[in-house]
Amino acid sequence: MADHRRQFRAIKGTRDILPPDSALWNWFEQTARDLFESYNFRDIRTPAFEDTNLFARSVGEETDIVHKEMYSIGDSLSSNLSFARWMLSKSHETSVRTHDIQPFWKSVDSFLRACDEAFASEEIGRKGDDDVQCFEKIKAIRSEAGNDPENTEDAAREILSLANTIGLHGLMSLRPEATASVARAYIENGMQTLPGNVKLYYIGPMFRRERPQKGRYRQFYQIGAEVLGQSDAPAIDAEVLEMLVVFFKRVGLTRTTLYVNSIGCKECRPKYVEVLREKLREVKDQLGPDSQRRIDTNPLRVLDSKLPEEQAIIAKLPRISDHLCAECREHFAKLKEELNMRGIAYEENWRLVRGLDYYTRTTFEVTAEGLGSQNAVCGGGRYDGLVELLGGPPTKGIGFAIGSDRAILSIQEGGTLPHLSGLAVFVAWMGQAAYPTAVHITRKLREAGLAVELPAEEMKFKKSLGLADKLGARYALIIGEDEVAAGTFTLKRLADSEQKKLSEYELLEYLESERRGRG
Repeated sequence: MADHRRQFRAIKGTRDILPPDSALWNWFEQTARDLFESYNFRDIRTPAFEDTNLFARSVGEETDIVHKEMYSIGDSLSSNLSFARWMLSKSHETSVRTHDIQPFWKSVDSFLRACDEAFASEEIGRKGDDDVQCFEKIKAIRSEAGNDPENTEDAAREILSLANTIGLHGLMSLRPEATASVARAYIENGMQTLPGNVKLYYIGPMFRRERPQKGRYRQFYQIGAEVLGQSDAPAIDAEVLEMLVVFFKRVGLTRTTLYVNSIGCKECRPKYVEVLREKLREVKDQLGPDSQRRIDTNPLRVLDSKLPEEQAIIAKLPRISDHLCAECREHFAKLKEELNMRGIAYEENWRLVRGLDYYTRTTFEVTAEGLGSQNAVCGGGRYDGLVELLGGPPTKGIGFAIGSDRAILSIQEGGTLPHLSGLAVFVAWMGQAAYPTAVHITRKLREAGLAVELPAEEMKFKKSLGLADKLGARYALIIGEDEVAAGTFTLKRLADSEQKKLSEYELLEYLESERRGRG
């Protein structure tokens, strides 16, 4: 009779991290903890899921992360409202491509009707809440904009932004990144009252529904650090970058490159964006569909394009370095002075941008060899507007996130692998009279910080040594009737079969010395 029991497998885009790889992961994460704490960063642990709107506001309503990649839980929206929102986005893309705004206005009207139905059924919204406020704003914009061609594009972008938040309130999402969670915790717990800069680091899993590929998973892991406070001094940025570079050296990831850039502030950056948008419109017909759409929604994202046929066009676009205000130029110049003073190698990359409004000035990225075109293992930047955007006090901030999966893959494929201790001692005991002694010495060795394997049942000598070898033990500690009678132990080094008789004190001293030497 056939066995129809299901064989369970890990969900697509996830995987198990098994020994001995898990030892490498533990070492990698512990190295980060030790180093970051030496820079006076402290561990913060935030929930794995948050209010969906936290990410919509911080990461951006128009990003792929919010639109396509987040795992959200809670009551699902009606198919009518979900479809109406999807049609709103699609009709806007059509309007941008055809320069005909009428399909978009029709989809706005359909979306408003779907919202009315959702309010009536109490699926979304209560009087005075964010959903209702967004709904009323969309109606007002729709009424005011009409068909005035000079106002339609700005109005359409604002409507899309508002529409993408309706129905998200009350939903929860697995975190696609951690900076928003840290900023929320900073606000909620009044951490701005703490002395000095608040320096935090985190280690943990993130979740995005994206196409799995080499070093990229749907459940992936990040190590990140954030500095929040009242200063945006270039020395803060430089110390963060120094810590990052030291970390990669410490874990043996030496074939890396640090790229830095400045993307200006709220004074000079919008002016550059408009200059860039106008230049992109001149070459619009030479760009692909994604870049064409981004001209209106977020022109900075065009600079991120990896399409080969667009690279020559992008290379001729205006550079933000030529449009920085005096204060931003001075900030970037001082940052480079700080990096040079600290002996940190870097390259300037004018295309290194962040497409969200709250990012300011310093941006950076670290790439590693051996990962193909998707070679970034760390990214970060200054985000002086984020805490305020989320309802907190005016706060300066800078941080980064290391992709642990890809960084460890790069170490495995070309970095310097660490020496990990593994199993130190296999206790080969023979005869029931030897068992109490074996239990006693095993406890002593473990108290000394050694990894010890004690068989639960008696084994023949040859089989015992064979298992010790297969487990990768460095030593076999042999305890038989002769050893018990003499009050000694026989310690055999499995690499070369050298062995010696030792008292308990001598044994502990020898193995402790050996452990320190390997550490």
